[in-house]
Amino acid sequence: MNILAHGCLSGPSNPPTGVSDHYTGLLIGNFIGDFIKGNPASPRHNLTANEIVGVRVHRAIDSFTDAHPDVAAVRELLRPRCHKYAGAAVDIFFDHFLAVNFEPLTGESLPDFVRFFYQTLRDNEARLPVNAAHMADYMIRQDWLTNYQFIEGIDRSLKGVSRRTVYPSGLDTAIVDLERYYDEIGERFMTFWPTLVDHIQQTRIDLLTML
Repeated sequence: MNILAHGCLSGPSNPPTGVSDHYTGLLIGNFIGDFIKGNPASPRHNLTANEIVGVRVHRAIDSFTDAHPDVAAVRELLRPRCHKYAGAAVDIFFDHFLAVNFEPLTGESLPDFVRFFYQTLRDNEARLPVNAAHMADYMIRQDWLTNYQFIEGIDRSLKGVSRRTVYPSGLDTAIVDLERYYDEIGERFMTFWPTLVDHIQQTRIDLLTML
């Protein structure tokens, strides 16, 4: 899953009184998950207990997503164009379907959640690794999460990732496959999403009870 999904699976933008620090740490850890290598509890990462949980939640999201049959089916649709990068395209496409269905799926409005997410990153910039801080700054200035609702925004995201791949990825033209298979990909996402939410809610509870 991509940035929007990881963010909202960290917890709500209006957490229960007394646990907001938990959710801030979870969101930060989840956001920096790809920038933390090895054991997140290692002192070299200098993470708080809640940030460590956030990294582990990030990894649980990725593992569950990679193994899910609906995700595998969409990867196969995209493999002729995107080859080894088909999974990256799925992640971005699924964030689009999350964005356009955000309130029915999460109970929150997308604008409210995006404001919360961006403000949390701004308030905790010092907790972000340098590369993650650079990405956060660019993401906020370009308002990626709001623009995931729109085909044009998804196309820009795909092209941006394509410029950073080592090998030719096909991501620069992958929007063609989103438009071609739009209904099928959307149906796969809507089947997959509730299973991911259930899995991560339990994972988050289990990890937090260990603190």
